[in-house]
Amino acid sequence: MLEPQQGATYDQQLAIAQAAEREGFDGFFRSDHLMRFDDEDPGPGPTDSWITLAGIARETNRIRLGTLVTSMTFRFPGMLAIEVAQVDAMSRGRVELGLGAGWYDPEHHAHAVPFPPLGVRFEMLEEQLQIVLGLWATRRGDKFSFEGEHYTVEDSPGLPKPAQQPHPPIIIGGAGSKRTPRLAAKYADEFNVPFHAVDDFNKAVGRVRKACEEQGRDPSSLVYSAAVNVDIRANSADKIVDELSQFKEAGAARLYMQLLDTADVEQVSVIATEVNPHL
Repeated sequence: MLEPQQGATYDQQLAIAQAAEREGFDGFFRSDHLMRFDDEDPGPGPTDSWITLAGIARETNRIRLGTLVTSMTFRFPGMLAIEVAQVDAMSRGRVELGLGAGWYDPEHHAHAVPFPPLGVRFEMLEEQLQIVLGLWATRRGDKFSFEGEHYTVEDSPGLPKPAQQPHPPIIIGGAGSKRTPRLAAKYADEFNVPFHAVDDFNKAVGRVRKACEEQGRDPSSLVYSAAVNVDIRANSADKIVDELSQFKEAGAARLYMQLLDTADVEQVSVIATEVNPHL
């Protein structure tokens, strides 16, 4: 999992993705941001998530592709449904959509993107989930309509359809105590806890499991995952294995390894050799 807004070209991201595929990893995921989080050299500047994943989709064969996570503020729901469905088709069914409410206000102000208050963004996020899933679920020849507080859809044909049916997996992440668990229980195929300690992971998963039970959903029907920063150059393989194993033992079925040095393609092979066999 990469953070390309910190400075990464498309070619650098492609090189990491292709190395990950060669080394037997299961997925290549990236953040969806428009600016660095600090004042250091921004390098080439941001790359668009779904344009990047579309290109990588055509230059890989097996690896899963997705976002952790796309900010719903960046795209209208109908356009998001089209983009993700198209990349899913381009990848022959390897796309996963992580979707969140967004949080980094400076990147919005710097790119003329509206940034409503948090409560409003969560309302918009839920409507986007309803619309995207509704468009994908609409049978060919039928029309989809939706009227919400923030978005209205009138007689959409719901095209194109994604390659995966009934739809690409939806990932909802975060460690919020109320709104996030409810949304994950209602809409997600996977719940991700990004960059938190194992104890926080356990608490967040517990809240989602409880929300599932309250909604009559089997909590085991979700995939539970964690995102962890991995710096193989600064830490021993034993230390990394120990940290990742704790998440595995806590019930994480997936681990996203965040690599911050996008110029270091060799680190992928080192992790595959020194870390993966011990998980």
